[in-house]
This record gives sequence, structure tokens and C-alpha cells, in this order.
Amino acid sequence: MDEGKFLYLLPYLASLGLSLGILIYAFNHRRVRGAREFFWYSLAQTLWVAGFIIEMLTPGVAGKIRWDKFQWLASLIIPVVLPVFVVRYTGYKLPHLKKLAWTLWVVPILFGVAVLTDPLHHALYPFPHLRPNDPFPELGYDFTWPAYLYAAYAYSTAFGSLIFLVLHAPKPGRLYRFQVLTIAAGALIPIAGTFLALTGLHLTPQRDPTPFASAIGNLVIALGIFRFHVLDIVHIAREKVFENLTDLVIVLDARDRVVDMNASALSLLELSPAQAIGKAAGLIFAEWPVLIEHFDRPTNANLEVIVKRNEIYFHFDVKSTLLFDRGGVYQGRVFVARDITPYARLQWELKELNEDLEQRVADRTKELAEAYDTTLEGWAKALELRDKETEGHSRRVTAMTLTLARALGINGDELDNLRRGAILHDIGKMGISDDILRKEGPLTDEEWTVIHKHPVTAYTLLQPIQYLSGALDIPYCHHEKWDGSGYPRGLRGEEIPLAARIFTIADVWDALLSDRPYNKAWEKDQAIAYMQKKAGENFDPRLVAIFLGLVENGKI
Repeated sequence: MDEGKFLYLLPYLASLGLSLGILIYAFNHRRVRGAREFFWYSLAQTLWVAGFIIEMLTPGVAGKIRWDKFQWLASLIIPVVLPVFVVRYTGYKLPHLKKLAWTLWVVPILFGVAVLTDPLHHALYPFPHLRPNDPFPELGYDFTWPAYLYAAYAYSTAFGSLIFLVLHAPKPGRLYRFQVLTIAAGALIPIAGTFLALTGLHLTPQRDPTPFASAIGNLVIALGIFRFHVLDIVHIAREKVFENLTDLVIVLDARDRVVDMNASALSLLELSPAQAIGKAAGLIFAEWPVLIEHFDRPTNANLEVIVKRNEIYFHFDVKSTLLFDRGGVYQGRVFVARDITPYARLQWELKELNEDLEQRVADRTKELAEAYDTTLEGWAKALELRDKETEGHSRRVTAMTLTLARALGINGDELDNLRRGAILHDIGKMGISDDILRKEGPLTDEEWTVIHKHPVTAYTLLQPIQYLSGALDIPYCHHEKWDGSGYPRGLRGEEIPLAARIFTIADVWDALLSDRPYNKAWEKDQAIAYMQKKAGENFDPRLVAIFLGLVENGKI
């Protein structure tokens, strides 16, 4: 082939290359909605351009007719796949799409039969001849009524499909609008080329405009592919999203009539569209008065409701959103209800489980506390058995300490800590030898020094025990005095913990009224006078007054 012929073929080969590129792209994206149909559309174009080039290179009328028929047969695919592609691409819910596709095949199949049987009737190729053309001769024949009839059918389906594409194109999104425009232009330009060929018009001498129109159309499609992601980012129709939502979606107009309801809502309500659309919301939801009660007036709201259906309770998270037109006039509202029944049941089960667990923990804590308290009482009893002169003392001072504490408004855990501290107030004496603790005569200064260490011994013994951390004040500080003359730290006034100040009064009162080897029990009046005298010196004067009031009223 000489250079002139090759240069003549070069634009047609470029057109074929563009068609092949689009074809391969559509095949690689065949899983995208509409891409398979677009693949067949591109295949038809590719085959047509390839047949045109081969016809151009083929010598003789018979060979050119053979490849011209091939072009006709390749074009039969387009009137079928283009409408189906448009419906699939827009996501339009067209019932019986397969039946429509088979119906669209009727005319192309009949025309294809006419093309293949032309030697019998010559209805398509009357008087075929070669027209001289440089560098390749061109097949010439007059178009007949079957060709015009098929062309009218192909044009009507193509234009109808493109109009449908524009009308049902995704409304929002600049990207989707440009996708539609490039697809429509890419399909319309080749159609315009075939129309020029059908009417015998040529844009340039000795050049068939159809392959060039196909090339321009493919360039537009290529622009859409690379610039606007055609067949890569595909719009999902809002109607499809609406219908496939598992959430219940119900749309009411301004008069609270149902204007739309998705499949999930219809299924739960056991209604057909005919039974629901156009009906008053009050009738549709008569079984669920809670909805009417909460949403009787149009408002933007979000709340959880419980409804009953067929003896089963459903929990829904319902959101109501008002709808307005561009002028701000209220048009209706949309309800989106998410079924959170499994979540609600899980929450309820967790609540019951937590309550049960809390009760078990509380019971176990109570058991442990009782066990601890029993142990503490055992310690106190053991100490009393060792120190005969204080037998029963811990029990009595504990009772008086709690009475005074309650009079001061102390209760709960603080009262429990007071009780434990009172029981253990002399636990530090466990560190004192029997020679000193049971000595009948006066104690020496050295022995008093040992005695004065028992609060510190108590603190050292009890401080590591976390359970008794709130009960340390009494064992550690019950020998402190209001004027600061006590031990072990010489605390003064309110520096002394309240628990210790309360207990000290009860402890001294019981000691005054109890027989000891070194001291006989005092009369109550003597004890009262002593307490009054030492108020502000040894004791908190406010607490002494309250304590003596309890004594006077017979509560102690």
C-alpha cells in the first residue's frame, strides 16, 4: 500500500482506534450499571467502522456488498441496546424491561433477514455499481423503502432514548449532568453522520461522513470518561435508594395524606400501595395512636416510640422532617423510622443483667461487711478478755457513740465507720504487755509512755487495711483533747477529727460510770458535773451539750 492510500485511511483507522478504546473501557467496567449495554453499543460502532474500512479496501462489487451488509448487521444492535442502556443508566424502574428489549429486536431482525436474503429479492441493493473515487472506488446503490423504513425506526428509538436520558437524568450534581450531556452528544453525533450519509450529503468531497462522526462522538465519550467519570461514578436513582432503604419512609402532604411509602413501611403495615397512597395518616396509623399523639402537629422532631403490631412490640427511632417549596410554603413532611427493636431489647436485657449484678455485688458486699464486722467484734472481745477492767466497755461506748452521731445527723457509711472505729478504739493495746496492762498498782512514767503509744500502734496495725481506712480516726485520735494537751499528736479543737471528738465523750462517760480496780463508779450527777467542767478543756463543748441533753432525755 502506497503512502497516499495509507494517509487516506489514517482518519478511518483513528476512528476505529477510538471505538476500540471505548469498547475496552466499557468491558473493563462491565460490572457497573449500564456498562454492559454500553459495551454492546460500542461493539456495534466498532464493527461498523471496521466493516467500512474493509469494504473500502475490498475490490469488486460483490466483495463491497458483502462488507456493506456486515455494516448493516452491526448497526442492528444499536436500536436495541441504546434504549436499554439509557433505562439502566438512569436507574429508572421500568417494568418488564426484558420484554421491551425483545420487542425492540423485532424490526432489526426483520431487516437483518432482508439484508441476508437480498440476492433473492434485490430490495436493498438495486443496481449496485462502483463509483470511481481516489484512491479507493466506492460502492454505489440507491436506498430503497426497506432501508428508509429501518432508518426511521432506528432514528426514532435513538432520539426517543436520548430524550428519555435527558428527562430522567439525575437532577442534582454537576458531575452527573455533564455525564448525561457527554453521553447524549456522543450518541447524537454518529446518528447525525448516518443521516448525512443516508441523504447523500458529504461534508468533504469523496469522504463518507459516518466514520468521522463516529470518531467525533467517541472523542466526546472519551472526554466524558476522563473528565466526568462516565461508567465509573454512576448515579444511583433516588427512587431506588428510597425503595431499598430498610428504614421505614413515609411521606405526608400538607393535609396529612400519605403520598408515598417505601417497601419496608408497606411490608410492616401489611398494605399495598393502593391501600396506602392517598389515605389519611390517621386511618393508616389507627392501630398506632402513639404516632398520632407525638406527631399530631407538623414539626421537626426526633424521638423514640414503641408501637404494637400483631402482639409484638416494636421500638422505632422516628425522625420527622418538614418539607417546603422554594417559596417557603409548607408542602408536607417525611418520616424516617429506624427499627431499633433488637437494640432496645439488648439494652433492656443489659439493664436487667446490670441490676442483677448490682444486687449480687450488694449482697456479697453486705456478706463481706458482716464478716469483717464479726471479725472486728471478735478482736474487741479478745481484748476485753485480756483486760478484765474494760469488759463490756467497747459494746457500751459503741452504742453511745452511735446515739450521739445520729443526733448530729450522721448516717450511712460514715456511721458504719464510726461503729467500726469505736469497736477497735483500744486495738492498739494489743501491743502492750500483760505486766503493764494488768498491773494493779500505779504505773511508772516509763509504763505510761508505753501506754501512750497504743494509738500509734493502732494506726500502724489498721492503716494497711483498706476496708478500715474510714475507721482510723477513733483508734488513732480518741486520746486527743480539745485544748491540745492530749496524745499522740497534741491536736487542738477542730483539728481533732469529729469521730474522735464524739467517741472521747462516750468513752470518758462510760469510764466515769464504771467500776475500776483503781476507781469506783461515780454518781450520774458527779459525771455530768465533770463533763460540764471539762467542756472546752478536754471535750468539744458543743458536743458535750448535745450529749448531756441525750442523757437528760434518757436516750443514753
